[in-house]
Amino acid sequence: MTNSPRPDPNSSRLGFDELIGIVIAFATIGTILAVTLSHKNKGFNLNQLVNQPTPDTTTPATGEPTPTASLPAETLRQTSTPTPAAIAPSPSSSVLPASPAVPTPQAAARVPVVVAAAPSQTEASPSPTPQKTPAQPVSRIRFSDVPQDLWARPYIEALATRGILKGYQNGTFKPGGSITREEFAALLQKAFEQKPRVKTPNFKDVKANSWALPAIQESVKSGFLQGYPNSLFRPNQPISRVQVLVALANGLGLTPPTASSDLLKTYQDVSQIPNYAKAPVSAATQAGLVVNYPNPKTLNPKRNASRAEVAAMVYQAMARAGKVEAIPSKYVVQP
Repeated sequence: MTNSPRPDPNSSRLGFDELIGIVIAFATIGTILAVTLSHKNKGFNLNQLVNQPTPDTTTPATGEPTPTASLPAETLRQTSTPTPAAIAPSPSSSVLPASPAVPTPQAAARVPVVVAAAPSQTEASPSPTPQKTPAQPVSRIRFSDVPQDLWARPYIEALATRGILKGYQNGTFKPGGSITREEFAALLQKAFEQKPRVKTPNFKDVKANSWALPAIQESVKSGFLQGYPNSLFRPNQPISRVQVLVALANGLGLTPPTASSDLLKTYQDVSQIPNYAKAPVSAATQAGLVVNYPNPKTLNPKRNASRAEVAAMVYQAMARAGKVEAIPSKYVVQP
C-alpha cells in the first residue's frame, strides 16, 4: 500500500484579502438577487438598481425579521455563516465603515448638563422703581376785572379754578354785580353734594324748560333754599346777604349756639337782621362763614349780595364741610 503525500495545509488556506473579496462578492450577489426579486413585476432597471438604497434585511418597518425563504439555497449557505473577517474587520479597512456608537444611559449620565443658576436675592438685579409723575399744577383762572389787590380775589379764583364759578365771555367776572336766586342755586349744586330732605314743590314761576330747574329743585330738596308763599321761588330776584347766610347754615345743618343773641351783638347793625334769620346767622358766624367787607362789624343783612361776597361765603362754607382749606382773611368775622 502506497502512502499518498500529505497535503500542504497552507495550500487550501485563503488569505485575508481573499476572504474580504468573498464577503463583498456574496453581499453584492445577495443584494442583486433581493432587489431583482422585489422588482420582478416591474422589470429590470439598471438605473433603479444602482440608485436603489440597500434594503435593511434585519429589521423592516414592521419590526419582524426579514424572511429568507425567497433567497437561493446557495446564498443562504454562504451568508448564514459569517467569516471571521466579516465579524472583526481590520481597523485599517475602509470598506465597511463603522456605525456611530449609541451612548448608553450610563454614558449619557456622565455628560455634564449646564443649567443657568437662578440669581440669589443679593445678586438679583433690582427692579426699576416706577417714577411718579409729578402732578401738573392747575392753571389758576384769572379775570380782567379782578385786580391783584381785590379782597375777594383768592376766593373768586379758587372757585373759578374748580369750575364752580364762571365769568363772562369777555373775560370779566363783575365782582360787584348781584347774583340771582336761580344763579345761586346753580352755584350750590356745583359746590356741595346735596342730599334730599324735603319734597320739592312745584313753583309757579319756574318754567319746566328752565335751565335752572334741576338746580332749584335740588337746592330746595336738600334744605339750602326755600320758596315764598303761593308756590313762588322768584328765580330772577337778586339774593340778599342774609338769605345767602341762612341758606348755607341750613344746608350744612349748622346748629346755632346757646347764646345766639349775644353772638349777634358782634354786628353793629344787628337790629336789621330778620327774626327768622337770627339763629342761622348766629350758626354761620360761629362756623366762620360770614365775610364782611370793608368792616367786619357791619353785616348789611338786607343788601343784595355781590358776586364777590357770595364767592367768599360759599368758599368758607366749603371749608367748613372739609372740601377745601380755609382762606384766612381779616374780613372773616371772628366771634
